[in-house]
Amino acid sequence: MTDWLIEMLVRHGAPILMLVTFLSCLALPVPASLAMLAAGAFSATGDLTTGSVAGAAFGGAVLGDQTGYAIGRAARQPLLRRIAGRPGSARLYDRARHMIEDHGGTGIFLSRWLFSPIGPYANFAAGIARLGHLRFTLWGALGEAVWVLLYVGLGRAFADDLTMAAQMAQDLGGLTIALGILAVAGLWISRSMRRHRRHRASCPGRG
Repeated sequence: MTDWLIEMLVRHGAPILMLVTFLSCLALPVPASLAMLAAGAFSATGDLTTGSVAGAAFGGAVLGDQTGYAIGRAARQPLLRRIAGRPGSARLYDRARHMIEDHGGTGIFLSRWLFSPIGPYANFAAGIARLGHLRFTLWGALGEAVWVLLYVGLGRAFADDLTMAAQMAQDLGGLTIALGILAVAGLWISRSMRRHRRHRASCPGRG
């Protein structure tokens, strides 16, 4: 599929990239990150323009997010039954649901690029939970911008060696995941401490 995708990018350019990122946000197995790396490399060689590549990738991702959110709102029970019938999807959906329940819009943002495997399921979960549409859209668009800039930028910077670009993206992904976990843990500790202080303030005779 990879060779076919590269060939389609060469032939049709940005519209194919837009389609790929759109489908990836609906949990379909398409290599969107690889497509952005390749498109970024093609923009460096002049075969595609950077603006068209970034715009297409971002537009497809945002449209895919909105479609996933709408599916979650409109088809809650059929969607949940379908996900429950696939153990791998069910695990990803549970992770996405818990992230949204715990972190709201910030969870949507992080699921676009830091924890990208759960991103499509976060779209479904947000729709099912009826997370505010404006909140979903703003946090989602911000996260997609990070995702697109990361992969298109790496592809452009390492146009002569996409294997190295892919490895760097993988290494950076591991680093950002670790930093993200630390950030989330810090946020949880900070919130716990604030709740504890408020509780002590409301019960001055205790502690």
